[in-house]
Amino acid sequence: MLTYETVRSDSAIRTYIQRADESLVALGFTEHSFAHVTHVAETAGYILETLGYPERTVELVKIAGYLHDIGNLVNRIDHSQSGAVMAFRILDRLQCDPAEIATIVTAIGNHDEGTGLPVNAVAAALILADKSDVRRSRVRNQDMTTFDIHDRVNYSVKKSQLKINEEHSLIKLKLSVETKYGSIMDYFEIFMQRMLLCRKAAEKLGLQFKLMINEQQLI
Repeated sequence: MLTYETVRSDSAIRTYIQRADESLVALGFTEHSFAHVTHVAETAGYILETLGYPERTVELVKIAGYLHDIGNLVNRIDHSQSGAVMAFRILDRLQCDPAEIATIVTAIGNHDEGTGLPVNAVAAALILADKSDVRRSRVRNQDMTTFDIHDRVNYSVKKSQLKINEEHSLIKLKLSVETKYGSIMDYFEIFMQRMLLCRKAAEKLGLQFKLMINEQQLI
């Protein structure tokens, strides 16, 4: 069976991720390279493992998380769909089981807030992991005077934590935000649609979703 570690060590996959991120650098986007995809993979795995999903399902969501942004190699627009097609070819080359390919490809194709929905547990965990990755280290622009709203929002986040409670009834995204760099209204301007998708994803997993910014509940 195909493993997460095999996917991580595949040279072709690493090339696609690197080149996709290079395209986003040219477009002025925040970091979408190995730090981001590894964070998403491991956070998605944490979600399903904590909720008691089978070990193999946890492995599949980690694979989906690692591959989820390769479509940026083609274009930022519709990158979830192009990434799903790319992932299909990659996974088929690696002789992944067709049923598992279907699960991974479906999750990748549904992770973007513009067109995606949490159609299954793997897709739901991927959405939550991806949309919660907000952090200062994703900002690559070193000139604060030229920050756009995405730079300001990510740079303002000193700490981000996504946790499931002990009762497995609630998943909470807690952000510590320095408002001198970006306001809470800035955050909602670009993240509201993503947070609403997170709420749907949480519901798919039988959870309630809460967003806390500076200890205040906003969703």
